[in-house]
Amino acid sequence: MSELRKITVEVSEHDLAEAQALTGKGVTETIRDALRRMRSIRAQQRAMELRGKVKFSLTLDEMRYDGE
Repeated sequence: MSELRKITVEVSEHDLAEAQALTGKGVTETIRDALRRMRSIRAQQRAMELRGKVKFSLTLDEMRYDGE
């Protein structure tokens, strides 16, 4: 884990309660999960931007083959 930074955030009680209900975790872990999810979504968006721009030399069957 990288260096931690302590912050103060104002959020709707309702939004926080719903998010905590979804994660089943406390405030800090719920916020960390949300930030990780945002990072993941951005990575997915970047991957989607590459759609049709990357050429694969393997067929689907070749990618499925595990060498055994």
